[in-house]
Order: sequence, then C-alpha cells, then structure tokens
Amino acid sequence: MLKFTRRAALFGSGAIVGGWLTARYGPHLPVLDGNPILRTEADAGHLDDASGLSRTPVHRHVILKQPPDQTLIEAIRSEMAEARAAGRPVNVGAARHSMGGQAIPRNGHALTFDNGQVEVDQAAGTMRVHAGARWSQVIAALDPLGFGPKVMQSNNDFGVAATFCVNAHGWPVPKGPMGATVRSFDMILPGGDLVTCSRNENADLFRMTMGGYGLTGAIIAMEVEIAPNLRLEPSFEEMPAAEFGTRFLSTLQQPEVNMAYGRLSVDRAGFFDKALMISYRPVADQTNLPPASGSGWMAKLASRLYRAQLGNEPAKRLRWWTETTTGPLLGAGPVTRNSLINEPVVTLDDRNPDRTDILHEYFVAPERFAEFVDLCRKVIPASYQEFLNVTLRFVDRDPDSVLAYATVPRIAAVMSFSQEMTARAEADMARLTQELIGGVIAIGGSYYLPYRPHARIEQLTAAYPRAPEFAAAKRALDPGLLFRNNLWDSYLDRL
Repeated sequence: MLKFTRRAALFGSGAIVGGWLTARYGPHLPVLDGNPILRTEADAGHLDDASGLSRTPVHRHVILKQPPDQTLIEAIRSEMAEARAAGRPVNVGAARHSMGGQAIPRNGHALTFDNGQVEVDQAAGTMRVHAGARWSQVIAALDPLGFGPKVMQSNNDFGVAATFCVNAHGWPVPKGPMGATVRSFDMILPGGDLVTCSRNENADLFRMTMGGYGLTGAIIAMEVEIAPNLRLEPSFEEMPAAEFGTRFLSTLQQPEVNMAYGRLSVDRAGFFDKALMISYRPVADQTNLPPASGSGWMAKLASRLYRAQLGNEPAKRLRWWTETTTGPLLGAGPVTRNSLINEPVVTLDDRNPDRTDILHEYFVAPERFAEFVDLCRKVIPASYQEFLNVTLRFVDRDPDSVLAYATVPRIAAVMSFSQEMTARAEADMARLTQELIGGVIAIGGSYYLPYRPHARIEQLTAAYPRAPEFAAAKRALDPGLLFRNNLWDSYLDRL
C-alpha cells in the first residue's frame, strides 16, 4: 500500500519548500535578456552558497572528518594558527546553505565538518553529537531507539552546530529555536582555548554563540535534548488569512497539538487572501512505529507542481486546491513525527539555469499578523519577482540569544521567491527586501539574517537592537577578528 505523507499530499510543506539547492553552471557566464547572469560554477579557490550569488574567494577549503576529540581539536588549532599568522579569517561550516556568504570567510580558511557521530543517553533524554553531524544522521541514530530531535531545522541536510549558530527553528510546537534544546557545547575560542558553554557555565559565550553565525569560535560537540517519536494525525482548517494569527495561537494552546504549520494562497488574484492551518496530534496507538521515511516519489510530483507555478497563475490556483481539497483526503492518515521532519532540501531542487530560489523570513507577533498580510499584499505583487510559497510556523520567545529575532512569541513567515539570475532582478530583490523589512519593523517584527544581505544597516540595528553589543563583545573576545564571514564584513564590523 502506498504511503502518502503530509509532505507529499500537500505538494511541498514548509519543511521542503525551503528547497533552494540550485543548478550548477559551466565555465562561461550566461546571459539572460541582455543582463549578465550573476553566478558561475564554483571553481578552485572559491566557495558559493545556496543562492549561487555569493561566489567568494577563499585561501583554503578543508574538510574535517575527525571525531570530536583531540585529533579534531588539534586540526582546527593548526588551521587557526596558520590563518592568524597570515592575517586571514577562519569560518567553520557544514552544508553552507545560507544565502549571503554568512558561512564563507573571504580569502580565508573555510573548515567544513563531516562527521555524523551521535551518542544517545535515553535516560537523560539527550544526545552528544559531533558539531558537523547532519540532522539526517541524527534521525537515523535516534529513530530505532524511539526518539527524534526535539527541535531541528526544517530539512535534514543541515549540520547540528550550524543550526544552533544561525539560531534556526523548526515547526514542533510550542517551541522556540533549536538552541532552546541545547544543554551545552564544547568550543575552541579564537585564542585556541577549549571551553564548555552552557546557561550556567560561560553563559555569556553561550548566548553569543546561539545565533552568532560562527563568529565566536569553533564548536566541537554538543549536548542536545531529544524527544520521543510519535505517531501523529493531521487536521486541516481553511480560513481568511487575516484570521490566521489569532486562530493559530489558539490552536497551539491545546496541549495535545505536537506540530503545526500554515500556508497562504499565492496567486495574484487572491494573493494572501486565504490561509490553511495544518496541526498534528498523537493518535491512541503508539506501538510498533515504522522506521522514519521521507516522501519518496510523491515528492517528485510535488516538485513538478511547485515548479509549474512559475509565471503560471492557473498552476498556483491548482496547487492551492490540491492543498485544501486533495491534501486533506490523501494526507489524513497517521504518520510518525520523525518521518515528517526527515526530508532533504533537494526535494524541490530548481534545475533552471536562468533562475535561483531566494528565501526571505519575517517574524511577527500573532496579534499583528493581519497587518503583515496587508503589507505583503501591497509590496510583493508589485515587484518583479516570482513568488512561489509562504509557510507559517510558530516560534516561542527566545530569552537566550544576543541576536534574538523572537523577543516575544512570533509567527515565522518563510517565503520562497524564484529570481532571475540577472543584475536587474538582483536590484529589484534588494528594493523589495528593504521595503518588506521596513514594513515588518514598523509593526514590531524582525527579519532573519541568513539570507541575501540586502537590508540597510539601520534596518539591522532596528530589528536586532543588541547588535552593537554583540559586535563589541566579539571584538573583546576576538581582537584579531580571526573568525569572520560576510555578515561581519558587511554589517557587524560597521557597528
């Protein structure tokens, strides 16, 4: 019997709509409509990210496979010492999916972790995990034991420490960012010392590193909370978009709701008019849970319909119909929690060499969500960009991170655009982004930092008022500015 998961039935959930792996290019710079395309094949001596727009020269790219012990520590210290002596920066990454060079050190030493070591303590409800372990490896280790991540990033390709360092969230509710589930971590400081950080030990470093984009040091291993795997059943509710914020919050206050997310209609005639809320609750039978799976061949069908939306208003309306009508019919059966989150980002890979998928993410208080909807209706359809999707999730208040985007409970709106690879489209995207950020700030919200670096400096400090404090603490911790990336070079170094 075929298994229809929530993801497959709804033709791309929030967990896979972030699919922004982009096509690779040949050695020549293509042209579209007379404009030079902005990305090329990454070659020796350069790194790029998921946008394909951040091609950056690096001195060296090193893949580290050592276990999180003294061998890894010494390998990192060696790279740090060489970089320091030559005045070059260092940055540690895993999948490097950010879209603005936030994980790339210009002309520096790029260290990529590649080790999936996971040690589970079922009695404590925690795991000790290599900083570079991908979430797919975490699920593979936890699932046979009846556990899964308590909170993880929305796809399984990303590294655990990278998720912590960008302060990413998921969609289990009512939870805060993934960092809320981190008990402690071991980290090499810019000076070379190895320290342990938690909310009680080196607490200031803990708060700086959570959402600090790798600027405080190199995490080696982490202690992270886990949660029981569950068999869940979805329910579907369509409503006017303006009502989503309050009704979503009301649903999340029900203690039996384990996971939930929302979607909005995106065709231009009915842009952001309607919302769909999908919430998951445990079923009575929690015995003999099947192994974690993904959405398989159904995801390919979902991807085709998702891509068919490009410049095609009937396809956008068809997709909404499948989500609100077909989805509840095909996706109404139970599915395990681990299967829901066990999806690679490549599911919705865009293989169009003339375009790239660009993400935005905005955080607004539930009671101001209707104002956010009005803002988007005014700004997005008037742009040059193709809008494909928005997924809505809840993020609880983050009391830990210095660079917190959720100082109060907020709804996260993850938006996916398809952008031409041209200078014209990039300029239009910058204008659109600044207009959206300005509008979101005006209603008390914030925006997410891992995407294209289009915000103005005053917008960053308005959304992240503790950014100058972070920059000052960074300079005190790392006076030689050994750990750097484009976020530091473009913004924080100016504070």
